[in-house]
Amino acid sequence: MLEPMTPNTWRQGLDLPSRLFGEGALGGDDYELYEEDGEFVLSVDMPGFDREEISVAWDDGLLNVAAEHVDENRNRKRTYHRRFRFPKEIDDEAIYAEYTNGVLEIRLPIMEDIELRGEEIPIEG
Repeated sequence: MLEPMTPNTWRQGLDLPSRLFGEGALGGDDYELYEEDGEFVLSVDMPGFDREEISVAWDDGLLNVAAEHVDENRNRKRTYHRRFRFPKEIDDEAIYAEYTNGVLEIRLPIMEDIELRGEEIPIEG
């Protein structure tokens, strides 16, 4: 019979679900997402990147934020990549992004009179 494996320091660094869905390349709390005044506001801390190195793309309810910085003097490359899905219809023609002092802020206006997507799931208990 196999004994249960206990995490060691090597395996703790491979926490893939939290790496994919929780923590980004810059750390665990690198973004803030909230809804106010009829829009979603996403603020992403991205120090060390230039505006030209950042890419923001919208595709059918999915926001993709990516960046790549190459430091040739130190022979290093930093990358950032995260995707965000939104539960409400977004006016994709009015999405606005601004990068100031290492913070990327994206505003995504919610379309009015559109119901939440998906099917409601009953809660037992």
